[in-house]
Amino acid sequence: MSSFFTTSISERKKSRAAKASGPPLKRKRVVSSEAAKPRKANKKVRDESISGSDSELETGSEGLASFDDGTSISGSEDENGTERRRRLAERYLENLKEGIDENGFDAADLDRDLIAERLQEDVSESKGKLYRHIATTYDFATAIPVQFRPAATSTTCVAVSVPYVYTANKDMTITQWKLPPDRLNDPPVPEPEPNQVSPKSRGPPRRRPVRVQSTRGTHRPSSKSSLQNHTAPILCLAASSDGRFLASGGADKRLIIWSTETLKPLRVFSQHRDAVLSLAFRHSTNQLYSGSADRTIKTWSLNELAYVETLFGHQDAVIDVAALAQERCLSAGSRDRTVRLWKVVEETQLVFRNGPMAGEMGSSKFKQKAVKATLGPDAGLEGSIERVAFVDDEAFVSGSDNGTISLWSMHKKKPISSISAAHGFDAPPTPEEYYAEVDTTGKVVSSIPLPRWITALAVVPYSDLILSGSWDGYVRVWKVSTDKRRIEPVGHIGATLDGVEVENDGRETSDGEILTSMSQPLPARGVINDIDVFEQGKRGKETLHVIAALGKEHRLGRWKKVKGRNGAVLFEISKRSEGQ
Repeated sequence: MSSFFTTSISERKKSRAAKASGPPLKRKRVVSSEAAKPRKANKKVRDESISGSDSELETGSEGLASFDDGTSISGSEDENGTERRRRLAERYLENLKEGIDENGFDAADLDRDLIAERLQEDVSESKGKLYRHIATTYDFATAIPVQFRPAATSTTCVAVSVPYVYTANKDMTITQWKLPPDRLNDPPVPEPEPNQVSPKSRGPPRRRPVRVQSTRGTHRPSSKSSLQNHTAPILCLAASSDGRFLASGGADKRLIIWSTETLKPLRVFSQHRDAVLSLAFRHSTNQLYSGSADRTIKTWSLNELAYVETLFGHQDAVIDVAALAQERCLSAGSRDRTVRLWKVVEETQLVFRNGPMAGEMGSSKFKQKAVKATLGPDAGLEGSIERVAFVDDEAFVSGSDNGTISLWSMHKKKPISSISAAHGFDAPPTPEEYYAEVDTTGKVVSSIPLPRWITALAVVPYSDLILSGSWDGYVRVWKVSTDKRRIEPVGHIGATLDGVEVENDGRETSDGEILTSMSQPLPARGVINDIDVFEQGKRGKETLHVIAALGKEHRLGRWKKVKGRNGAVLFEISKRSEGQ
């Protein structure tokens, strides 16, 4: 409110006391005509300066001079400080109502005190707290998948900067796509005539992103074009919030900054000594964090296209990084089984550890029971923390290679809630798959099913909505409980083409068999290597967009191959109707 109230009460009291006492008596001074001339010139200059200040006030900042309707800030001289503040507060609320009405709200919405709700949300976001409970407001089951195929190889990563989406593949191709407009802007679909089958009866029409431009690297390091492009598979992408920059990292140890308008490289950084595995922009800034297999995190300022500093501490590859509005970075250390929160300004870090190491199990049955009691009866040993994502400034989630999704608090070193085998189990491997020998006669293989990895994780910032991916064919939906102490399942995104959902999570049936058959098409067949999510549309009528990068292989290797398609899939998810 400092912009509203330019003078204090004490200053106004002094001015009123000076007016009440009357003007001071003027003393007559006799001066010569020669001395009077420069005084007139000074007065003229002073008058010009005062008039110039008035013109600057009239043409300057409208927020300090007057409101939009011409109401003066100073007001009448008879009102006191309390009345003046009340008048300005009422004027502020009227302006806020006008701004909300322009965004599509009617009087009924204003009756539900939406202004107070909006102010509370602004305060909560500035404090970095979870304030949006949207996980149960979207109808995930009716979302129709729209697949688009960027290249012939596995899609390793995806990044969104509305209205564009960027995908990268193992063949070093980066493709820019333009997203379809929001469905709320579509014209209404005409109703079919009686006794006529409508082709749109299965739901809204599918709208694919349109390819805009692309660029591709080369496998020949000695060529001239290789100096400004990737020479190995691209493993990660990140787009700035202002839409100016696109960052890519690859197995060639390079971090390349691209112009989003022309998709031409602006700068190539080679400070990392191993593959660049993860990238994340700080929200609403052009500060970039990069994680590498050289066990370091580096920070970059893209406004100057310059390197800033390096963060040390992890004992294994930094496989994922995340960031929000504060100058903090969250990183997953892969097989060192730690998640670290880096406070860049304070130059400190917090270390969070999850799960026992293989050596901690031992042969003691007591230790094994303790591990099962901690991680759940379906959990296996955690070998690597694969994914991390911020919920808000006080909580985050992680995904592991034993299929566990964990919720963490900044105030505790262990997870406060975990869901084991979140994406189900794979069938036990056959002797031919388990052993390298040609003759597997007499070989014994464990009959214990293996949990599917958490290969992708995403969160709508400052909300309770969590999305995860693996290779079971679904993007699964979770939510944070209202007390922020548990993760609860919501369902999965997408229905099959005929509206029949497929239960194919690999869990055991009552007969002890593993569900592995796929009688219906799955919405996201393949390994989900990355997920990005954003909201679009008018306030209160937003549409949730989820984009998943798909591949027949994992983005970091070829040890896991599944049946599916290389490409990406887009889900448009609408709000539930009031009756649902």
